[in-house]
Amino acid sequence: MKKFMLTLVFLAFILPAVFTPIYAQDSNDRTSDVYYVNVSVEMIYPTYMGYVVLYRTQKGVAAIGIPNRWFSEAAGKAGIVQFPYGQDWPSMSVFYKDHEFSHLRLYVSRTKAHRTWGNMPLGTDISRFFPDDESFVLQF
Repeated sequence: MKKFMLTLVFLAFILPAVFTPIYAQDSNDRTSDVYYVNVSVEMIYPTYMGYVVLYRTQKGVAAIGIPNRWFSEAAGKAGIVQFPYGQDWPSMSVFYKDHEFSHLRLYVSRTKAHRTWGNMPLGTDISRFFPDDESFVLQF
């Protein structure tokens, strides 16, 4: 009876250790395609609707709007990371999951006196930068 109980205890500890790696490898086969695109930011305009960001493309400079609600939602679609003054900043990283926009991060100077922070010229129609849908398409 003791040998039988010892055998059961032994199998209870050994069998899960033997089969667990097989299940772990099986679950890793379902990976998603996650990548990011990093662009250099030329100018950031804070507005009442959100941030209008001018960034570099291969053809010049393009503009895109980031709504304020993306920053305020729990686990929102956008975040700001502030750094001290430096030559490598500012930039914007746009993250994609399964070839669809996931979220973005703006890496900006902590001080609003930095040359990349600006004021939108009066009379500019900023609504064109903020589409009604949740799309976010970078121009290259």
